[in-house]
Amino acid sequence: MFGCEVYLKAENLQKTGSFKVRGAFNKLIKLKSDKIIAASMGNHSQGVAFAAQTLGLKAKIVMPVTASIVKQEATRGYGAEVVLHGDSFKDALDYAISQKDYAFIHAFDDEDIIAGQGTIGIEILDEIKNIGAILVPVGGGGLISGIAAAIKNLSPKTEVIGVQSSSATSAYESFIAKKIIETHPHPTIADGIAVGRVGEMTFEIISKYVDDIIKVTEESIAIAILHFLERKKLVVEGAGAVTLAALIEQKERFKGKKILLVVSGGNIDFTLVDRIINKGLVSNGRVGMFNVIVGDVPGSLHNLTGVIVEHGANILNLVNDRLASDIPIGKALLKVTVEAKGLQHLSEIKNAIKELGFDIK
Repeated sequence: MFGCEVYLKAENLQKTGSFKVRGAFNKLIKLKSDKIIAASMGNHSQGVAFAAQTLGLKAKIVMPVTASIVKQEATRGYGAEVVLHGDSFKDALDYAISQKDYAFIHAFDDEDIIAGQGTIGIEILDEIKNIGAILVPVGGGGLISGIAAAIKNLSPKTEVIGVQSSSATSAYESFIAKKIIETHPHPTIADGIAVGRVGEMTFEIISKYVDDIIKVTEESIAIAILHFLERKKLVVEGAGAVTLAALIEQKERFKGKKILLVVSGGNIDFTLVDRIINKGLVSNGRVGMFNVIVGDVPGSLHNLTGVIVEHGANILNLVNDRLASDIPIGKALLKVTVEAKGLQHLSEIKNAIKELGFDIK
Protein backbone atom coordinates (compact mmCIF):
# COMPACT_ATOMS: atom_id res chain seq x y z
CA MET A 1 0.00 0.00 0.00
CA PHE A 2 2.83 2.42 0.81
CA GLY A 3 5.77 1.24 -1.27
CA CYS A 4 7.86 0.34 1.75
CA GLU A 5 8.53 -2.57 4.09
CA VAL A 6 6.36 -2.10 7.18
CA TYR A 7 6.61 -3.83 10.55
CA LEU A 8 4.36 -3.38 13.57
CA LYS A 9 5.30 -3.43 17.27
CA ALA A 10 1.87 -4.50 18.48
CA GLU A 11 1.71 -3.15 22.02
CA ASN A 12 -2.09 -3.13 21.61
CA LEU A 13 -1.79 -6.88 22.31
CA GLN A 14 0.15 -6.24 25.52
CA LYS A 15 -1.36 -7.07 28.91
CA THR A 16 -3.70 -4.16 29.88
CA GLY A 17 -3.89 -3.22 26.21
CA SER A 18 -0.92 -0.86 25.96
CA PHE A 19 2.82 -0.41 26.50
CA LYS A 20 2.25 1.39 29.82
CA VAL A 21 2.53 -1.80 31.86
CA ARG A 22 6.28 -1.89 31.10
CA GLY A 23 7.13 1.38 32.83
CA ALA A 24 4.64 0.73 35.63
CA PHE A 25 6.30 -2.53 36.68
CA ASN A 26 9.79 -1.07 36.36
CA LYS A 27 8.79 1.76 38.70
CA LEU A 28 6.72 -0.17 41.23
CA ILE A 29 9.21 -2.98 41.86
CA LYS A 30 11.62 -0.32 43.20
CA LEU A 31 9.14 1.42 45.52
CA LYS A 32 9.15 1.04 49.29
CA SER A 33 5.66 2.55 49.77
CA ASP A 34 2.64 0.23 49.65
CA LYS A 35 0.24 3.07 48.71
CA ILE A 36 0.56 4.61 45.27
CA ILE A 37 -1.31 7.21 43.26
CA ALA A 38 -1.22 8.06 39.55
CA ALA A 39 -2.98 10.37 37.12
CA SER A 40 -3.91 9.20 33.66
CA MET A 41 -6.29 9.51 30.71
CA GLY A 42 -6.52 5.71 30.85
CA ASN A 43 -3.63 3.52 29.70
CA HIS A 44 -1.14 4.50 32.42
CA SER A 45 -3.89 3.93 34.98
CA GLN A 46 -4.45 0.38 33.81
CA GLY A 47 -0.73 -0.39 33.71
CA VAL A 48 -0.21 0.96 37.24
CA ALA A 49 -3.37 -0.77 38.56
CA PHE A 50 -2.32 -4.14 37.15
CA ALA A 51 1.27 -3.83 38.38
CA ALA A 52 0.07 -2.75 41.83
CA GLN A 53 -2.40 -5.62 42.05
CA THR A 54 0.31 -8.09 41.02
CA LEU A 55 2.75 -6.71 43.59
CA GLY A 56 0.18 -6.42 46.40
CA LEU A 57 0.12 -2.62 46.53
CA LYS A 58 -2.86 -0.30 47.06
CA ALA A 59 -3.45 1.94 44.04
CA LYS A 60 -5.53 5.10 43.66
CA ILE A 61 -5.92 6.39 40.12
CA VAL A 62 -7.06 9.94 39.32
CA MET A 63 -8.66 10.43 35.92
CA PRO A 64 -10.34 13.49 34.39
CA VAL A 65 -14.10 13.23 34.00
CA THR A 66 -13.51 13.19 30.24
CA ALA A 67 -11.64 9.85 30.40
CA SER A 68 -13.42 7.13 28.46
CA ILE A 69 -15.75 4.91 30.47
CA VAL A 70 -14.12 1.75 29.09
CA LYS A 71 -10.74 2.86 30.53
CA GLN A 72 -12.30 3.81 33.86
CA GLU A 73 -13.95 0.41 34.20
CA ALA A 74 -10.86 -1.47 33.06
CA THR A 75 -8.82 0.33 35.73
CA ARG A 76 -11.33 -0.62 38.43
CA GLY A 77 -11.20 -4.16 37.06
CA TYR A 78 -7.51 -4.34 37.99
CA GLY A 79 -8.38 -3.50 41.59
CA ALA A 80 -7.58 0.21 41.74
CA GLU A 81 -9.69 2.93 43.33
CA VAL A 82 -10.68 5.39 40.59
CA VAL A 83 -11.19 9.08 41.42
CA LEU A 84 -12.61 11.37 38.73
CA HIS A 85 -11.29 14.92 39.04
CA GLY A 86 -11.20 17.87 36.63
CA ASP A 87 -11.79 18.24 32.91
CA SER A 88 -8.24 17.66 31.71
CA PHE A 89 -5.19 15.52 32.36
CA LYS A 90 -3.52 18.53 34.01
CA ASP A 91 -6.38 18.83 36.51
CA ALA A 92 -6.09 15.15 37.39
CA LEU A 93 -2.30 15.38 37.58
CA ASP A 94 -2.31 18.37 39.95
CA TYR A 95 -4.79 16.64 42.25
CA ALA A 96 -2.81 13.39 42.32
CA ILE A 97 0.44 15.20 43.15
CA SER A 98 -1.29 16.96 46.06
CA GLN A 99 -2.12 13.65 47.79
CA LYS A 100 0.97 13.42 50.01
CA ASP A 101 -0.01 10.16 51.75
CA TYR A 102 0.66 8.26 48.52
CA ALA A 103 3.77 7.67 46.44
CA PHE A 104 3.12 9.44 43.13
CA ILE A 105 3.74 7.53 39.88
CA HIS A 106 4.16 9.94 36.96
CA ALA A 107 2.80 8.81 33.60
CA PHE A 108 5.92 9.80 31.65
CA ASP A 109 8.33 12.22 33.39
CA ASP A 110 10.20 9.62 35.44
CA GLU A 111 13.46 7.84 34.62
CA ASP A 112 12.20 4.40 35.73
CA ILE A 113 9.02 4.80 33.65
CA ILE A 114 11.07 5.93 30.64
CA ALA A 115 13.50 3.01 31.04
CA GLY A 116 10.62 0.55 31.21
CA GLN A 117 9.16 1.87 27.97
CA GLY A 118 12.62 1.71 26.43
CA THR A 119 12.53 -2.10 26.55
CA ILE A 120 10.41 -1.81 23.39
CA GLY A 121 13.41 -0.39 21.53
CA ILE A 122 15.63 -3.24 22.68
CA GLU A 123 13.05 -5.85 21.62
CA ILE A 124 12.67 -4.22 18.20
CA LEU A 125 16.40 -4.40 17.48
CA ASP A 126 16.58 -7.98 18.77
CA GLU A 127 14.14 -9.01 16.03
CA ILE A 128 14.73 -6.64 13.09
CA LYS A 129 17.98 -5.34 11.65
CA ASN A 130 18.69 -2.30 9.47
CA ILE A 131 15.50 -0.41 10.21
CA GLY A 132 15.33 2.87 8.34
CA ALA A 133 12.87 4.62 10.64
CA ILE A 134 10.79 3.92 13.73
CA LEU A 135 7.59 5.93 14.12
CA VAL A 136 6.40 6.43 17.70
CA PRO A 137 3.25 8.07 19.14
CA VAL A 138 3.99 11.06 21.38
CA GLY A 139 1.95 12.52 24.23
CA GLY A 140 4.01 13.42 27.28
CA GLY A 141 7.06 11.79 25.70
CA GLY A 142 7.76 8.79 27.95
CA LEU A 143 7.41 6.19 25.20
CA ILE A 144 9.51 7.93 22.56
CA SER A 145 12.15 8.94 25.14
CA GLY A 146 12.72 5.36 26.20
CA ILE A 147 12.67 3.99 22.67
CA ALA A 148 14.90 6.75 21.26
CA ALA A 149 17.50 6.36 24.02
CA ALA A 150 17.70 2.62 23.35
CA ILE A 151 17.67 2.86 19.56
CA LYS A 152 20.22 5.65 19.21
CA ASN A 153 22.67 3.85 21.48
CA LEU A 154 22.27 0.51 19.71
CA SER A 155 21.48 1.57 16.11
CA PRO A 156 22.49 5.23 15.63
CA LYS A 157 21.58 5.34 11.92
CA THR A 158 17.94 4.41 12.55
CA GLU A 159 15.66 7.45 12.47
CA VAL A 160 13.31 7.89 15.42
CA ILE A 161 10.29 9.98 14.47
CA GLY A 162 7.54 11.05 16.82
CA VAL A 163 3.90 11.47 15.76
CA GLN A 164 1.26 13.66 17.37
CA SER A 165 -2.35 14.44 16.61
CA SER A 166 -2.83 17.94 15.21
CA SER A 167 -5.28 18.42 18.11
CA ALA A 168 -2.58 18.07 20.79
CA THR A 169 0.82 19.36 19.72
CA SER A 170 2.95 20.29 22.73
CA ALA A 171 5.83 17.94 21.84
CA TYR A 172 5.69 18.97 18.16
CA GLU A 173 5.79 22.69 18.91
CA SER A 174 8.39 22.25 21.64
CA PHE A 175 10.63 20.27 19.30
CA ILE A 176 10.49 23.05 16.70
CA ALA A 177 10.94 25.89 19.21
CA LYS A 178 13.69 24.00 21.10
CA LYS A 179 11.95 24.83 24.36
CA ILE A 180 8.87 23.45 26.13
CA ILE A 181 5.63 24.90 24.78
CA GLU A 182 2.42 24.27 26.70
CA THR A 183 -0.74 23.92 24.61
CA HIS A 184 -4.42 23.31 25.21
CA PRO A 185 -5.42 20.00 23.60
CA HIS A 186 -8.59 19.97 21.54
CA PRO A 187 -10.95 16.98 21.47
CA THR A 188 -9.30 14.13 19.57
CA ILE A 189 -9.85 10.46 18.84
CA ALA A 190 -6.21 10.05 19.91
CA ASP A 191 -7.18 10.81 23.52
CA GLY A 192 -4.34 8.71 24.93
CA ILE A 193 -1.78 11.28 23.73
CA ALA A 194 -3.87 14.42 24.39
CA VAL A 195 -1.29 15.91 26.75
CA GLY A 196 -0.97 19.69 27.04
CA ARG A 197 2.67 19.80 28.13
CA VAL A 198 5.54 17.51 27.25
CA GLY A 199 7.61 16.39 30.24
CA GLU A 200 10.76 18.17 31.40
CA MET A 201 12.84 15.01 31.50
CA THR A 202 11.31 13.58 28.34
CA PHE A 203 11.86 16.80 26.37
CA GLU A 204 15.54 16.75 27.24
CA ILE A 205 15.84 13.18 25.92
CA ILE A 206 13.72 13.95 22.85
CA SER A 207 15.94 16.95 22.04
CA LYS A 208 19.02 14.73 22.21
CA TYR A 209 17.85 11.59 20.43
CA VAL A 210 14.71 12.15 18.32
CA ASP A 211 15.19 13.04 14.64
CA ASP A 212 11.79 14.59 13.94
CA ILE A 213 8.24 15.00 15.21
CA ILE A 214 5.31 15.26 12.81
CA LYS A 215 1.60 15.82 13.31
CA VAL A 216 -1.35 14.14 11.59
CA THR A 217 -5.01 15.00 11.09
CA GLU A 218 -8.02 13.46 12.78
CA GLU A 219 -9.17 12.20 9.37
CA SER A 220 -5.92 10.29 8.81
CA ILE A 221 -6.10 8.76 12.28
CA ALA A 222 -9.64 7.53 11.57
CA ILE A 223 -8.51 6.02 8.25
CA ALA A 224 -5.57 4.36 10.04
CA ILE A 225 -7.90 2.74 12.62
CA LEU A 226 -10.00 1.45 9.72
CA HIS A 227 -6.91 0.07 7.93
CA PHE A 228 -5.80 -1.77 11.08
CA LEU A 229 -9.24 -3.36 11.39
CA GLU A 230 -9.56 -4.27 7.71
CA ARG A 231 -6.01 -5.20 6.75
CA LYS A 232 -4.49 -6.58 9.95
CA LYS A 233 -7.58 -7.51 12.02
CA LEU A 234 -6.18 -5.40 14.86
CA VAL A 235 -8.16 -3.23 17.26
CA VAL A 236 -6.07 -0.07 17.68
CA GLU A 237 -6.98 3.09 19.59
CA GLY A 238 -6.46 6.53 18.08
CA ALA A 239 -3.20 7.17 19.95
CA GLY A 240 -1.79 3.89 18.64
CA ALA A 241 -2.93 4.55 15.08
CA VAL A 242 -1.12 7.89 14.62
CA THR A 243 2.01 6.15 13.32
CA LEU A 244 0.08 4.57 10.45
CA ALA A 245 -1.65 7.92 9.91
CA ALA A 246 1.81 9.45 9.43
CA LEU A 247 2.62 6.83 6.82
CA ILE A 248 -0.67 7.61 5.06
CA GLU A 249 0.06 11.35 4.99
CA GLN A 250 3.78 11.16 4.15
CA LYS A 251 3.93 8.13 1.90
CA GLU A 252 6.67 9.54 -0.35
CA ARG A 253 8.96 10.31 2.59
CA PHE A 254 9.16 6.64 3.56
CA LYS A 255 9.01 5.04 0.11
CA GLY A 256 11.46 2.17 -0.31
CA LYS A 257 12.51 2.13 3.34
CA LYS A 258 12.19 -0.44 6.10
CA ILE A 259 9.74 1.14 8.55
CA LEU A 260 8.53 0.11 11.98
CA LEU A 261 5.31 1.49 13.43
CA VAL A 262 4.91 1.37 17.21
CA VAL A 263 1.23 0.54 17.78
CA SER A 264 1.08 1.77 21.35
CA GLY A 265 -2.38 0.66 22.47
CA GLY A 266 -5.74 -0.88 21.69
CA ASN A 267 -7.99 0.44 24.45
CA ILE A 268 -10.55 2.07 22.21
CA ASP A 269 -13.97 3.12 23.48
CA PHE A 270 -16.30 0.87 21.52
CA THR A 271 -19.14 3.39 21.79
CA LEU A 272 -17.02 5.53 19.45
CA VAL A 273 -15.93 2.80 17.05
CA ASP A 274 -18.87 3.16 14.66
CA ARG A 275 -18.33 6.93 14.43
CA ILE A 276 -14.60 6.50 13.92
CA ILE A 277 -15.14 3.87 11.22
CA ASN A 278 -17.70 6.07 9.47
CA LYS A 279 -15.31 9.04 9.65
CA GLY A 280 -12.61 6.87 8.09
CA LEU A 281 -14.95 5.63 5.35
CA VAL A 282 -15.97 9.19 4.49
CA SER A 283 -12.38 10.48 4.58
CA ASN A 284 -11.09 7.90 2.10
CA GLY A 285 -14.11 8.11 -0.19
CA ARG A 286 -15.56 4.72 0.65
CA VAL A 287 -18.75 6.51 1.72
CA GLY A 288 -19.86 9.70 0.01
CA MET A 289 -22.54 12.16 1.06
CA PHE A 290 -23.78 14.92 -1.22
CA ASN A 291 -26.91 16.93 -2.03
CA VAL A 292 -28.47 17.05 -5.49
CA ILE A 293 -31.08 19.55 -6.69
CA VAL A 294 -33.52 17.92 -9.14
CA GLY A 295 -36.73 18.94 -10.84
CA ASP A 296 -39.74 17.89 -8.79
CA VAL A 297 -41.18 15.94 -11.72
CA PRO A 298 -41.63 12.25 -12.53
CA GLY A 299 -38.41 10.58 -13.71
CA SER A 300 -35.88 12.83 -11.98
CA LEU A 301 -35.21 10.41 -9.14
CA HIS A 302 -35.06 7.49 -11.57
CA ASN A 303 -32.43 9.27 -13.70
CA LEU A 304 -30.32 10.16 -10.69
CA THR A 305 -30.30 6.69 -9.14
CA GLY A 306 -29.75 5.16 -12.55
CA VAL A 307 -26.46 6.97 -13.16
CA ILE A 308 -25.25 6.10 -9.65
CA VAL A 309 -25.99 2.40 -10.19
CA GLU A 310 -24.43 2.47 -13.68
CA HIS A 311 -21.15 3.56 -12.10
CA GLY A 312 -21.13 0.62 -9.70
CA ALA A 313 -21.97 2.46 -6.48
CA ASN A 314 -24.38 1.31 -3.81
CA ILE A 315 -27.01 3.77 -2.55
CA LEU A 316 -27.04 3.56 1.24
CA ASN A 317 -29.56 6.31 1.94
CA LEU A 318 -31.64 8.83 0.00
CA VAL A 319 -33.85 11.56 1.47
CA ASN A 320 -36.19 13.64 -0.70
CA ASP A 321 -36.64 17.11 0.85
CA ARG A 322 -39.23 19.22 -1.04
CA LEU A 323 -39.48 21.78 1.78
CA ALA A 324 -35.86 22.94 2.02
CA SER A 325 -35.94 26.72 2.48
CA ASP A 326 -33.22 27.53 -0.06
CA ILE A 327 -34.68 25.41 -2.89
CA PRO A 328 -36.85 27.07 -5.58
CA ILE A 329 -40.48 26.06 -6.17
CA GLY A 330 -40.60 23.13 -8.56
CA LYS A 331 -37.29 21.73 -7.35
CA ALA A 332 -36.43 19.14 -4.69
CA LEU A 333 -33.32 18.54 -2.63
CA LEU A 334 -32.10 14.94 -2.56
CA LYS A 335 -29.68 14.04 0.23
CA VAL A 336 -27.69 11.09 -1.09
CA THR A 337 -25.36 8.69 0.71
CA VAL A 338 -23.49 6.17 -1.44
CA GLU A 339 -20.91 3.45 -0.96
CA ALA A 340 -18.03 3.86 -3.40
CA LYS A 341 -14.60 2.36 -4.09
CA GLY A 342 -12.66 5.47 -3.11
CA LEU A 343 -12.20 9.18 -3.75
CA GLN A 344 -11.54 8.76 -7.48
CA HIS A 345 -14.65 6.60 -7.93
CA LEU A 346 -16.72 9.10 -5.94
CA SER A 347 -15.46 11.94 -8.14
CA GLU A 348 -16.45 10.00 -11.28
CA ILE A 349 -19.97 9.49 -9.92
CA LYS A 350 -20.40 13.20 -9.14
CA ASN A 351 -19.13 14.22 -12.58
CA ALA A 352 -21.56 11.83 -14.25
CA ILE A 353 -24.42 13.32 -12.22
CA LYS A 354 -23.40 16.86 -13.28
CA GLU A 355 -23.23 15.76 -16.94
CA LEU A 356 -26.93 14.84 -16.72
CA GLY A 357 -27.66 18.43 -15.79
CA PHE A 358 -28.15 17.99 -12.06
CA ASP A 359 -26.83 20.59 -9.61
CA ILE A 360 -24.73 19.12 -6.77
CA LYS A 361 -24.43 21.14 -3.56
